[in-house]
Amino acid sequence: MTREIMSYDVVIVGAGPSGLSTAIRLKQLRPDLSVCVIEKGSEVGAHLLSGAVFEPRALNELIPDWKDRGAPLTVPARRDRFLFLTERFAIPLPTPPQMHNRGNYIISLGTFAKWLAQQAEGLGVEIYAGFAAAEILYSAGGAVMGVATGDMGVDKRGEKTAAYQQGIELRAKQTVFAEGCRGSLTKVLFEKFNLRWGCDPQTYGIGIKELWEIPAEKHEPGLIIHTVGWPMDAKTYGGSWVYHFENNLVSIGYVVGLDYENPHLSPFEEMQRFKLHPSIRKYLEGGRRVSYGARAISEGGLQSLPRLTFKGGVLVGDTAGFLNTPKIKGNHTAMKSGMLAAEALVEMFRAGDPAGQECMAYRQKFESSWLREELFCARNIRPGFHWGLWAGLLYAAVDTYLLRGRAPWTFRNHADHDCLKKAAQMPKINYPKPDGVLTFDRLSSVFVSNANHEEDQPCHLQLKDPTVPVRINLPLYDEPAQRYCPAAVYEIVQNERGEPRLQINAQNCVHCKTCDIKDPTQNINWVVPQGGGGPNYSNM
Repeated sequence: MTREIMSYDVVIVGAGPSGLSTAIRLKQLRPDLSVCVIEKGSEVGAHLLSGAVFEPRALNELIPDWKDRGAPLTVPARRDRFLFLTERFAIPLPTPPQMHNRGNYIISLGTFAKWLAQQAEGLGVEIYAGFAAAEILYSAGGAVMGVATGDMGVDKRGEKTAAYQQGIELRAKQTVFAEGCRGSLTKVLFEKFNLRWGCDPQTYGIGIKELWEIPAEKHEPGLIIHTVGWPMDAKTYGGSWVYHFENNLVSIGYVVGLDYENPHLSPFEEMQRFKLHPSIRKYLEGGRRVSYGARAISEGGLQSLPRLTFKGGVLVGDTAGFLNTPKIKGNHTAMKSGMLAAEALVEMFRAGDPAGQECMAYRQKFESSWLREELFCARNIRPGFHWGLWAGLLYAAVDTYLLRGRAPWTFRNHADHDCLKKAAQMPKINYPKPDGVLTFDRLSSVFVSNANHEEDQPCHLQLKDPTVPVRINLPLYDEPAQRYCPAAVYEIVQNERGEPRLQINAQNCVHCKTCDIKDPTQNINWVVPQGGGGPNYSNM
């Protein structure tokens, strides 16, 4: 069957801060361009998760009158605290300069993205949520010429149901990939155009987040707390945030670097026991958990950035890896990357027909921007923690206060899945049982993420070799997918003959992409489910 075709000047895959900023800047500079944004979540913001303390630098450039336009930046940062935790105590540390938040705001990223979408639509951008880009379209010459959305109404056996709807081809002269961390189509582009040649492997962390409503007397709007130390061991990179924002709400989360060694470690369980620390539980007692989510983040920095352009398109935001890890912020950098890409694309359109051409000016604009300068000065701090917590903190102090980020060397990054050691070589970890009040299990957490997938659809978590989980991962690593997944997607169960097998509960998936990253054999390929599936985060 011939698919329906819709043609635009620019198609943008992903309605996060980078994709929407690209769209807005394009229309600001060239109102006559036809621009379309597609989003796999059920609505704009449904799949967005971030701490989030927001630095408005890029927003000031993109929409200078954002206050008058009612941007949902209503809780200014007021007080920073940086703590080193032992199991019982919290030791105050000087807050590093990168983590000073004067002039920033505590926000819900999903709410902010909805506002950005309104600004984009007001300029004439077409936005379609609930449509997952499942395929890249190529011209006869091999250039990207758009994307196709996935078919809907296909059952587990790959057969069409009564609800079948064929995907649509969205053709474009230039396609912007703003998929966020570990984008499923971006992975294909890396291979097709060899975009990762000459750069370090990307490294990642997984952030586990909960939203709590706490008693008013414990709430301090604008309070920002970050911690290092317990419950992580000294070899494992990790840390937390606690952000007090509006309406007695607190954003609390824990990030674990996915370069961890111990296959018995569970980032989800580390987050749960972190909440039991006396300095943290005092805020949560008497409150209630409102929502839950998890998301991988790109931590590699400047040395892990791929080539940003190829024939017919560009990469922006976290799909390329623009996060400033020491600052614990990536939304302003994602927005700036989208703005730079838009400015470069507009120059191409002004010069003639850009269909199938490579937007070389984008990289040039990045190299001369404050975005590149910011990432350059931050580039060595996260890799310094490969030597452990104490060496990492010591180097971070030297890099920040003495070298000012301008060391004559650049540390290298290594692929996270190569860091895992054999289960027999590493200690098991005894995590406390959830109490259902402060700490919870995975399934009850998935429930408050509002995750939903049509159960009778092809599994979007694909095993390249179905025998690997039991044949290799189970005996060597005690199948770590059971623990690194924060949504109880992967289970080792017994078949009718009493033999172990890997069960994939794809309906639980919160789209964090951790399995695609951390699997030691790189046997799991995360692809998009049918459009609209996944979490439906509220105020996250």
